[in-house]
Amino acid sequence: MKIALIQMKVQKDNDSNIQIACGRISEAAKAGADLVMLPEMFCCPYETVNFPVYAQPDGGVNWQALSECAKENRVYLVAGSMPERESEAIYNTSYVYNRCGEQIAKHRKMHLFDVDIKDGQRFCESETLTAGSKVTVFDTEFGRMGLMICFDIRFPELARLMALHGAKAILVPAAFNLTTGPVHWELNFRSRAVDNQVFLLGCSPARDMGGSYHAYGHSIVVSPWGRVLAQLDETEGILYCDLDLDETEEIREQLPLLKARRTDVYTLF
Repeated sequence: MKIALIQMKVQKDNDSNIQIACGRISEAAKAGADLVMLPEMFCCPYETVNFPVYAQPDGGVNWQALSECAKENRVYLVAGSMPERESEAIYNTSYVYNRCGEQIAKHRKMHLFDVDIKDGQRFCESETLTAGSKVTVFDTEFGRMGLMICFDIRFPELARLMALHGAKAILVPAAFNLTTGPVHWELNFRSRAVDNQVFLLGCSPARDMGGSYHAYGHSIVVSPWGRVLAQLDETEGILYCDLDLDETEEIREQLPLLKARRTDVYTLF
């Protein structure tokens, strides 16, 4: 399968972001992409105060536009993430559409980015967001995949559950910043890939030093062996990579980590 990760700058106007995203999706489809992924909060400047302002319900304008875009271009679309409103709650939500534009998965970010890094950045998503509570896997013609959002990748238990539920690839719309990105971005993706012997795909916004949030960029694809197969820099672009998800089984036969787990002694004291 051919995947395309769209690393785009985030504008202040929601409709402009949707238009740009759909244009990039069409470009990727013409290049032969089977699955296209957008970044975390691709339609909303990444600030907690913005999430309630930009939030839309399931089936809203953005949802409809992305569904139609997936259908028109006959691609699987992992629609980054966007603020989702349900009653009084706001979630950081990623939707997945199949080639017919039908929603086949939905993940609400489970681990909210609440950090206060010394000499770094303070960010508190829980000021306006509610955490999700479901592990998300979905099936495609190429195999089963897992879906998480940004900070979720730092929690090994979540990726392991996805692998145990049959995921051969884990998709991660994300927006690491310039404090954590240079030291932890590639490390996290390679670690989760090796731990679970799955492909890890991370899609970031492009860096915009004129914007309010400075994303690290460096959208990435890592193999089940922990090799970086492809990676962008911080600028706008589309990262293409050909994947054979059957490679996960080959790696697991050679190095049977999941089979060798000692579940008989893994207990909490």
